[in-house]
Amino acid sequence: EAAAGDADVVARAGSARLTAADVRALIAQMTPRDRAAVERDPRVLSQTVRALLANQLVLKEALAKKWDQQPAVAAQLQRVHDEALVQTYLRSLSQPPDGFPGDSEVETAYEANKTSFLVPRQFQLAQIFIAQGPDADKAAEEKAKKKLEEVRKSLKEPGANFASIAARESDDPEGAAKGGDLGWLRENQIRPEIKSQIFGLAVNAVSEPVRIEDGWHVFKLTDTKPAYTLPLSEVRELLQQRLREDRQNANQRRFLGKVADENPMTINEIALSKLIEAPASSSK
Repeated sequence: EAAAGDADVVARAGSARLTAADVRALIAQMTPRDRAAVERDPRVLSQTVRALLANQLVLKEALAKKWDQQPAVAAQLQRVHDEALVQTYLRSLSQPPDGFPGDSEVETAYEANKTSFLVPRQFQLAQIFIAQGPDADKAAEEKAKKKLEEVRKSLKEPGANFASIAARESDDPEGAAKGGDLGWLRENQIRPEIKSQIFGLAVNAVSEPVRIEDGWHVFKLTDTKPAYTLPLSEVRELLQQRLREDRQNANQRRFLGKVADENPMTINEIALSKLIEAPASSSK
């Protein structure tokens, strides 16, 4: 039996260990967004498991020192326990029915929120970067300007290859290794001073140098994509999740309102204000 148990262990650190069942339970408790993140990148789950192992080790030490029996800690633990109990109970009462939302609700929500699914115009850019920080001295400025003129001259030569020049001259090592390629950028990701230079460019044209705080940037517009609205098929799951969350929150508010109506509350506002003005001091 011990051997079978050990075989089921997927992570351990000292006396702490997690079994496959533990990890499956962890995944089952994740939000849809967190589960999607794990599916996209298994390293996310690995990091979570490492954190859980560390917590187990700390918990073991805390219990060994009877930390949970200290009055202040015990009171805090009771508050956490009570809050968790209330929240899980409220969630159980306010869950929408399994069939909600139906196709008609999803389609109505899509039409009502279409503008939020608009993907802005996109630009595929490459750049040559020449560093010149805001605190550069005159010698550094002159050096940067000289390099910039040499780059511009190279770009104007017949048959000039932007990627080759970027690989050779760009002060951005990571970008230079990719021939200056920046990939696709949405319009709302591009700084205004850069937009003003690239918006009027033809595909495969090169911009005038753009000066921003870190230095000079020369861009090549490789391609563009017009703005478009994401189709319902791509946002259906997101809408379903949002609608279920909205319905659950509404159900929870209704239930809390009903509880308040059935149990009228009386609060001594004057006494409360005095507690704020003069917090209770420890008894002597």
